Amino acid sequence: MGSSGFPVICLLHSVIALTCGAMMMFYTREVSVFGHGKETASKLQGSTPHDELLIRTSDSFSGLLMSVIGFLLLMISFVNDAQFQNFFAKGCVLLHLSMAVWRIYFEWKLEDLARDLPRQIIGDVALALSWVFFLVYSWREKYD
Repeated sequence: MGSSGFPVICLLHSVIALTCGAMMMFYTREVSVFGHGKETASKLQGSTPHDELLIRTSDSFSGLLMSVIGFLLLMISFVNDAQFQNFFAKGCVLLHLSMAVWRIYFEWKLEDLARDLPRQIIGDVALALSWVFFLVYSWREKYD
């Protein structure tokens, strides 16, 4: 039997992924302005019509991928196998921490995005910590 916290964390991450994916697909410019400011958002939209189309297409596919991840998390939240839950949680911790390292290593080189870097890294670490808390909680449940 799995832990009772696993579905809650999966559903929370699912809602986050689905919301972000929908926003990326349908409200790219608004989210970009909200997240980066007007000046940086205009730089990120491209300078030619061809660039704008490529960037919008890329953002739409990224949003679609994020939505698919949200639906997968929704389906995974119903798995009751404790070993799978622990394995999945460890993988999610690794994934979120890898994303934070990737941001540190690559995004700091882009001066337009460097201003948002601390906030994004804190978000990645917070998402990883939610899985770490689950692992600690499930370990406590197992040995209590």
